[in-house]
Amino acid sequence: MAQEVAKGVESGGAEVKLLQVPETLPKEVLEKMHAPAKPDVPIATPQDLAEADGIIFGIPTRFGMMTAQMKAYFDATGQLWQKGTLVGKPASIFHSTATQGGGQETTALTTVTQLTHHGMIFVPIGYGNPSLFNMDEVHGGSPYGAGTFAGGDGSRQPTQLELGIAAYQGKYFAGVVNALKAGRAATQSSA
Repeated sequence: MAQEVAKGVESGGAEVKLLQVPETLPKEVLEKMHAPAKPDVPIATPQDLAEADGIIFGIPTRFGMMTAQMKAYFDATGQLWQKGTLVGKPASIFHSTATQGGGQETTALTTVTQLTHHGMIFVPIGYGNPSLFNMDEVHGGSPYGAGTFAGGDGSRQPTQLELGIAAYQGKYFAGVVNALKAGRAATQSSA
């Protein structure tokens, strides 16, 4: 999903830096959970958020809300919060759950509280992508953002429909970030 979102961002004329949050669980626990191997992607630090023009968070779901790893990452952003570093910065969310009733929308809603406390601008996709109306197949995603169902054992891979929504989200988000950045630059140059 993250790679498709990244492709969408690039097709929207923006640069992408893929990162992953630090793992908090021991290897033995991850194996028992059937967690997939971690990709060869750099580990995110709070400073990465400060340096970005916008952030799309890929949020795995655990019991209807973000995972402890994501929460720990957000918890480490206290210095950014105190300085107001992320105020006005656009942010979006895509997610993965094990099942259809696994909490894609509750994960998004509980993540919005993190963004709100930082003063970030939440950029949902709404129903801008017609695939969200598709009733011919089971698929993840909602007006909050792209999504997929991983299955209880993590073996289900995103479908073409889900990947299409992810690419749409990236491209749409890049357009919002670019417009906001251009507007801010124009305002600063006229001041």
